[in-house]
Amino acid sequence: MNKVILVEDNVDICTGYKMLIGMTNKYELVNFYHTGGEAIKNIYKDKPDFALVDIDLPGGMNGIEVTRRIKELNPKIEIIIITVFENSSKVFESLAAGASGYLTKNANQLEIIDALDQISVGGSPMSPSIARMVVGSFKKNNSNPFTEKELVVLEALVDGKSYKSIAAKHDISIDAVRFHIKNIYLKLQVNSKEDAINIAKENNWV
Repeated sequence: MNKVILVEDNVDICTGYKMLIGMTNKYELVNFYHTGGEAIKNIYKDKPDFALVDIDLPGGMNGIEVTRRIKELNPKIEIIIITVFENSSKVFESLAAGASGYLTKNANQLEIIDALDQISVGGSPMSPSIARMVVGSFKKNNSNPFTEKELVVLEALVDGKSYKSIAAKHDISIDAVRFHIKNIYLKLQVNSKEDAINIAKENNWV
């Protein structure tokens, strides 16, 4: 069973998510924390597969920084930001920090579980309103949305390179390659290499 932790300071939301996740036979909420510092302190004890993280947290560390710290400790932990904010800068900061998905707090119960399911098979879930905003931002700016490392990986995919060969050529781990590819998929709202390559070519990003 996949282990989930929740980082959220609203007690009612914590209770609701505990009940929701407890109703599934695939996921288990092993702990919830009201501050990022508590979650990070216990990350090796909890050994989560997923973390649901609010952006607006008490204790001097927001959810974006919590995401960054968790990914530094264990890059394999998949993080979904769950927040009231529909702000493009916060979305992109979250993705850059390593988040795999971004949902608003008005997402229904099925969307939360569906998001966990999507990430389990390599997807990158977003609330529809967030996805529209991200796509609109790309169109408005018509600029390259990728980091330098993501662009290197994307260009290697265009050339037909395997994950293993990309890792070897650029002296990074295969997990790092997967991490960059997941962020590419998330930014483009796609779930396949072919779709990512097609969109990148259409926009002359590669």
